[in-house]
Amino acid sequence: MEDRTIAGRYRLTERVGTGGMGVVWRAEDQRLRRVVAVKELLSRTGFDQESIDRAIREGRIAARLSHPNVIALYDVVEQDGHPWLIMEYLPSRSLATVMTERGTLPPEEVARLGVQLASGLAAAHTAGVMHRDVKPGNVLVTEFGTVKVTDFGTSRAADEATVTASGMLVGTPAYLAPEVARGGKGEFPADVFALGATLYAALEGTPPFGVDGNTIALLHRVADGRFPPPRNAGPLTPVLMRLLDPNPETRPTMADAERMLRDVRFDGTSPPLPPPPAPAPTAILAAPLDPVPDPEPEPEPEPAPEPAKPTTAEPAPVDPAPAPPTPTHVVTPAARGEEKRGDRKALIALAAVALIAIAAVAYLLTRGDNAGSPSAGSTTTGETTTTAAAADPTTTDAPTQTTEEPEPTTTAATTTTTTTDAPQPPAEVGPDQALSDYYGLLPNNLETAYGRLTDGFKAARAQTFADYQAWWGQMSAVTVSNVRAVGPEQVAATVSYTFKSGGTQSEEHLYTLVKVNGQWAIDSQQNA
Repeated sequence: MEDRTIAGRYRLTERVGTGGMGVVWRAEDQRLRRVVAVKELLSRTGFDQESIDRAIREGRIAARLSHPNVIALYDVVEQDGHPWLIMEYLPSRSLATVMTERGTLPPEEVARLGVQLASGLAAAHTAGVMHRDVKPGNVLVTEFGTVKVTDFGTSRAADEATVTASGMLVGTPAYLAPEVARGGKGEFPADVFALGATLYAALEGTPPFGVDGNTIALLHRVADGRFPPPRNAGPLTPVLMRLLDPNPETRPTMADAERMLRDVRFDGTSPPLPPPPAPAPTAILAAPLDPVPDPEPEPEPEPAPEPAKPTTAEPAPVDPAPAPPTPTHVVTPAARGEEKRGDRKALIALAAVALIAIAAVAYLLTRGDNAGSPSAGSTTTGETTTTAAAADPTTTDAPTQTTEEPEPTTTAATTTTTTTDAPQPPAEVGPDQALSDYYGLLPNNLETAYGRLTDGFKAARAQTFADYQAWWGQMSAVTVSNVRAVGPEQVAATVSYTFKSGGTQSEEHLYTLVKVNGQWAIDSQQNA
């Protein structure tokens, strides 16, 4: 356990990794109260001005990048003449560690990792930044399969001169592009080749040109550009061979690589085509098939007779009788009127029968319910009288008009009041129980479980539900044990995973939970 404070602000807590450019520590930003990664830069030649310039340059390059698949740089500080980089801390393992633990990875998983890796590198290329050392050790993978590129320590901006002129080899030989091994400049296509070599290693268990303790012999094989085709790539093979094209002129760009990886299908189907443009809405101007006839028009009052014209030598011509107006929407007014009256009588008769039946049933039910109840006697009598009158049409002389316009039958309803105990408020759930409930949903009820993560947790470890689903899709079972609260919002637990491939793994984690809309949600997770 390290207990040093850098620049009066960053307290080192744990050493988490070592690379060619330095040592990485987990630390606490005491000003902002957040966990960060602190990289202590090392140099074989000592920390001269050139080393400090390189550190500042690395910070300047990394600060250009802001992408969900690239580790963010927060600050560059100097402590005792040493440069330190303050970066985003991501609880994760390197792809190299994952490959060591699990061996080769299935092509579907490699394609998902490759899409994210290419997306982050494409953003770097758009900003004019080359990575120059893409390899499994510089690819971080979270528990849920989120990928972030790290260690731009050997990066060089496209518009900047190389700081060092020592002629030192930049990059890892096993993942170098052939043109770099032959002494050429490492341009953007070299990153594309290194991406392909990284995915090849994840699929086959070794990089395209193998590994060799003799660096010179390995460089000769890389410069030659010949390697065995992948055997485990499946539908990913054509894309992989394009990324590993020995000719940088015909190699795809990083943006093309992202698109090609995203379009790979493992179910035998072709990539989805873009939807066709929606057709313009068509106006339909058609008359209804069976128009409802308008009510019969009221007879128009006859016009007043015109005043008599003065008598002339010739009699005035007699106007012919005006033709009757043609009714709108009615083909034969008489026939339609008869049909209408017949339909109305039939409907009214059916309604009357239905009301009688309902009244009779209500009477019988009320009578049965209130039998022997002294307080229901008068109500029952009133209902009996009303219902009987409705049930027996001979008891009343209903005029003929009531057949067409019946009065609604009123039946007194019997109200039954059920008394129940007031609902008790649910017991308060603590963060430890909330964590146990979360893992109880896995790996089957993923949608509900994903909803119990905060937006910050999702952004850091499972950016999309597809990433989350892909991770848990590898599991046949997951159990949580030794759950214990270690603070008001912190819970420690042991999580055991059972992979569908047959392997198992147990990890001790420390979780921070916060209240979101009145319910506990997981906000962060780190190794305990």
